[in-house]
Amino acid sequence: MSSIRLYVLASLAERGEMHGHALRLLAEEEHIDEWTDFTVGAVYGVLKRLVADDLIEVVRTERAGNYPERSVYAITEQGEMALAELRQQGLERIDIRPDTFDLALSSLDPDRLDELDAVLSARLANLTTLLERKTSHTATIDEHLWLSEKWSIAHGHAKLRAEIAWHEELLAALPEIITDERARRHAKGIKR
Repeated sequence: MSSIRLYVLASLAERGEMHGHALRLLAEEEHIDEWTDFTVGAVYGVLKRLVADDLIEVVRTERAGNYPERSVYAITEQGEMALAELRQQGLERIDIRPDTFDLALSSLDPDRLDELDAVLSARLANLTTLLERKTSHTATIDEHLWLSEKWSIAHGHAKLRAEIAWHEELLAALPEIITDERARRHAKGIKR
């Protein structure tokens, strides 16, 4: 599932023909970096791939003043079919990705177990700061968001709140985890 493909195809289907710069400006206006997994700058890169896959086509080239020529894109019939499929996949698919943190937690360095509390506390503080920043920024752009965009952003905030709550539980369980880690390594005869 490619969220950037979904975004570009949906934008062209809903708003009509556009050049890459217009798509980028639209992505900025819609604050896609707040509620998607791609950046505004990534819009340019996907255009060539969508053309190569016959999902969009160049309908003309425009030049305004001293600006460089710009290709204007439109969604193709094949692109409309792909868009319908991407929309459906996006609504049906659950996308919870593994976090490398979990692997690191399950293979702790026995020589650094005493540092774990500070590391996890700093991680929790960073997550809390991130949520505060996102919440504050969302408040400043709220009037420019559609209701569906507000719900998408709220979903991201809910994930951060859940992550914060989980880290608080982890910190509370840390003494038990460290004791278990030392006992496990001792039982297996692992020196490090």
